[in-house]
Amino acid sequence: MPASLSVILTGATGMVGEGVLLECLDNPHVDKVLIINRSPSGITHPKLREIIHENFFNIRPIADQLLEYNACFFCLGVTSVGKNEPEYYRLTYTLTLHVAEMLAERNPDMAFCYVSGSGTNSSEQGRVMWARVKGKTENDLMKLPFRAVFAFRPGLLKATPGQKHLLKAYKYMGWMFPFFRSLFPGFASTLQELGKAMIEVSRNGYASKVIEVKDIHKLAAIR
Repeated sequence: MPASLSVILTGATGMVGEGVLLECLDNPHVDKVLIINRSPSGITHPKLREIIHENFFNIRPIADQLLEYNACFFCLGVTSVGKNEPEYYRLTYTLTLHVAEMLAERNPDMAFCYVSGSGTNSSEQGRVMWARVKGKTENDLMKLPFRAVFAFRPGLLKATPGQKHLLKAYKYMGWMFPFFRSLFPGFASTLQELGKAMIEVSRNGYASKVIEVKDIHKLAAIR
């Protein structure tokens, strides 16, 4: 297992990706971070490098810049609200698998951490559309020839102080996080904990490939 990580991170201009990025930049076990965005993140740091690339359905033009990384934190995602199944499938499954397949070709020693969601359905069955699509995405990622693949299923997330990219609901509900955490400890975690957990599994592995909130808490507490 690697002592330190060179990380590729997607979704840095979203709430989850930005929170995970901040933990990577602060964490001594991460040597460097490459973020791939459609628009500039506005973040500068000695560890950080950024590629602006608009079309995530074709990352071949930047493939040669993705070599020699040993972890990917895939935090790019969209809500299913207002989308039909073919559209959501394309933006979730098709896009994610394209990026992952390219990375697996070039970095077989990579640990791939995918941000899924609490309630994802691994059977790919059931009535909830997004849960089926996420389930299929998780399952097919785990078939790729990476060193390891982990599907993270966070629930309610608390932003890291200083974040710029927050969902509107979180701006107004953040003060309620301690109440949710005490009432539903298996559903709430911080983005700092999520980032720490991704770093820990990428360095040292974990018994389960599916990382639920209780696992995030456990992994984040490892020193």
